[in-house]
Amino acid sequence: MREPLWHAMSEGSACAAKRSPSSLRTTLSMLGALSLMLIANAPLHANAATENPSDGYAIASAKASSSLILSLAHAGKRLVAVGDRGHILYSDDNGQSWTQAKVPTQQMLTAVFFIDEKKGWAVGHDSQILATEDGGSTWTRQFEDLNRQAPLLDVWFQDASHGVAVGAYGAMLETHDGGKSWEDISERVSNEDQLHLNGITAVKDSGLLVVGESGVIFRSKDWGTTWEKVQGPYEGSLFGAVGTNQAGTVLVYGLRGHLFRSADFGEHWQQVALPVSGDGNLEFGLSEGSLLPDGSIAVVGNGGSVLLSKDDGQTFSIFNRPDRLALSGVVAAGNGNLVLGGQGGIHLASATGAELTEQQ
Repeated sequence: MREPLWHAMSEGSACAAKRSPSSLRTTLSMLGALSLMLIANAPLHANAATENPSDGYAIASAKASSSLILSLAHAGKRLVAVGDRGHILYSDDNGQSWTQAKVPTQQMLTAVFFIDEKKGWAVGHDSQILATEDGGSTWTRQFEDLNRQAPLLDVWFQDASHGVAVGAYGAMLETHDGGKSWEDISERVSNEDQLHLNGITAVKDSGLLVVGESGVIFRSKDWGTTWEKVQGPYEGSLFGAVGTNQAGTVLVYGLRGHLFRSADFGEHWQQVALPVSGDGNLEFGLSEGSLLPDGSIAVVGNGGSVLLSKDDGQTFSIFNRPDRLALSGVVAAGNGNLVLGGQGGIHLASATGAELTEQQ
């Protein structure tokens, strides 16, 4: 069995080198984080981007769809993917073909989020936040902070005005004007060690959940105004979280196939068993999860693992793709199939995660 280029570190090494997150998205994003600069308490406005111009627009490349992809999202029926070198691509035919967008950065982009078919945001290195109002065809830079020397790793928006971005060294930014200005709200969470915040998700009828390094979990019952630390189920790093269609129910996941479920917004947790036929339990790190339109949940990770649940995360089927390429993004294609992103770019897959050309 060939190990992926970016494999999950062991639990022991994670503790010994906890400043080196090991999910595909987080590991690669941290390549540009060389030192921590103190974060000012004053609001961070979009004009910071004009004071520190980037290297220019992403270079058009015929190989962009086969380059590293770190996040996928729906913009209505359109699919949008972001990744290395500022690449953003979109597809209007369920992932069969992709067009590269015009993007004002060459830095790695780590996450993308849309509230509808037009408005979306992407985050990445240099604490950059990009925005689109045309479904991802063109993008503008709303904010960047070169002095942070650390990436933003995830972003979530409640509506066209209110959004939160999280990232390395405890970064947490908030906007109430659609990104015209961003305020540093890191002091709202009890994170004295400045642990990396790897993922943010909305939990139905409950609030927001943020997960990160060393198993840290924060939740907000008022959608970002105040935060409290939650006693997590696990001390290893968590790389992401995904809400289900059930109120208060959320999944968190991380190193070596660790996946946990809470039905009461983080008050209690149960580990979800992930047995692999003839192989014991799943050992690959899990990087990203998505709630699919039919209510099922897909989670992907290192080693080409694709996990699918049809019972709100209580149980999962597991398919380990033969190529073992690390995955860090998954969405429904719109035709019953899946679109996967990660090492090797964009992959079209069946509903189970298998390559469409492969026999299962």
